[in-house]
Order: sequence, then C-alpha cells, then structure tokens
Amino acid sequence: MSTRFHTATRSRTTEPRARRERRDAWYRQPIVWVAAAVFGVSIAGCVWLIVIAERYVDPPLPTGGVQILKMPLTRPPSREGGTQP
Repeated sequence: MSTRFHTATRSRTTEPRARRERRDAWYRQPIVWVAAAVFGVSIAGCVWLIVIAERYVDPPLPTGGVQILKMPLTRPPSREGGTQP
C-alpha cells in the first residue's frame, strides 16, 4: 500500500525477475573486468621486471674487509679512479 494513497501499488519494474538477475550478474558489471585487468597487468609487470632483472645482473661488490651483519664498513674502490665525495 502507498503511504499517500490508500490503494495497493504495483512494482515499478516491468521486467521479469530472471531478466533482471541476468542483467545484474557479476560478469556483466564493468568494475569486475576493470579490476581483473588491473590485476593481470600488475602480474605481467612483475614477471617483466623479474625477466629484466635476470638478464642484467649487477656485478658483485668486493666484500673483503671489515663487515657487520654482512654489510661492508668501507666503500668499494671507484671504477673511474676519481675522487670520492
């Protein structure tokens, strides 16, 4: 019943319930596909960074000398032979 008029009212939707449920299904919502695309791109970016990191390996630092917790306490010699700051 309506609060303004004391007569019974019909539902405003004229679509059948099955059609509304298909329209409101999770796979028809664009935000789900946007989230899936963002997730997929982030995973692809992580894989790409791992591949690039494997291809260009950093040269090992000289570890001779005094260390605390495997961290050298002196600077490695510079390759250019210039002055260090």
